[in-house]
Amino acid sequence: MSTREPLDRDRDEQGRARNARPRDALGRPLPPGSAGVERIPEDLDLPPAESLSWAQDLLDRGLAFHAHEVLEGAWKSCPEDERELWQGLAQLAVGITHVQRGNVTGALTLLERAAARLAATGGSAPYGIDVPGLLAYASALGADLRRGRNPGPEQLAPALVREVDGS
Repeated sequence: MSTREPLDRDRDEQGRARNARPRDALGRPLPPGSAGVERIPEDLDLPPAESLSWAQDLLDRGLAFHAHEVLEGAWKSCPEDERELWQGLAQLAVGITHVQRGNVTGALTLLERAAARLAATGGSAPYGIDVPGLLAYASALGADLRRGRNPGPEQLAPALVREVDGS
């Protein structure tokens, strides 16, 4: 029998483990007490359009990990028939996070998973989500990574929603 004291872990009201450590812009944990990027609430539950808008803003600012957390919140609260779509979007953001962190193998794996989930939608999705564009994006980014190309920040912010023609 061990006489070690139990670890003092961050817990929520239901006793589930939480990680309150600050994180950097790429989502990596920082030492306790460090200044980090503002965290996305773990219980986030926004309407789809707000989730997409916030995630897009985060992607545009180079904060793909945080965009993933917003999209994960949508996935956890969406109707069952939208789960594959939202999981695919969240995995796309994680794939971009791996690119930003220099983890090509992880990026390729997540981009492929994202593409498979997005393709399962049959190419159409609610809320103006640009599934064909995102599939093409994931394929092109994966091809660049396989060729050893290092995409710049402007290449790591795909448009989640189709552009609406203003004419």
